Amino acid sequence: MGQATAAEADIPERTLQAYANAELRQRERTPACRLSWATLAGVGRIESGHATFRGAEPGPDGRVDPPIIGIPLDGTNGTRRVADTDGGRLDGDPVLDRAVGPMQFLPGTWARYGADGNDDGVADPQQVDDAALAAAGYLCANGRDVAEAGDWWRGVLAYNASREYAGDVWAAAADYAQRTAAPAPPAP
Repeated sequence: MGQATAAEADIPERTLQAYANAELRQRERTPACRLSWATLAGVGRIESGHATFRGAEPGPDGRVDPPIIGIPLDGTNGTRRVADTDGGRLDGDPVLDRAVGPMQFLPGTWARYGADGNDDGVADPQQVDDAALAAAGYLCANGRDVAEAGDWWRGVLAYNASREYAGDVWAAAADYAQRTAAPAPPAP
């Protein structure tokens, strides 16, 4: 994928490359999952505006600067309370967990699904290739085939257990698929 597709999709080129590479690598790992980069882009748009939340942007190496760190999950504002699971290593908060990186992983989820998408020997949630590949693995977990409607919804709802969230991801993914002729997510 290149500059033309990035312009058509209105996604920063470096971030779009991460989504496309994650699709290809996940298809090698779990071909039956049939994940499309458009679904990853749908998640990325909702989670961080494609790694641009609060002025962040991925550098040529894919590392997001400044790092994207979510709000403390203290049980207010529609969040559930999530006590710290990593001693603040990823999110800087030794009391409560916060989602981190362009795909907004909780530290405990990153510990399970974190991936090294750029093959530098480090799984870093603030690096777009790593985050996109981890998201691909998470969406495809448990033998899901996300080209099937039920599995697509189960995967996205595992990511965030909100029907409104899943609907927003679906709308974004369908929009990217329509604009670029990528495989569309299954209809709800």
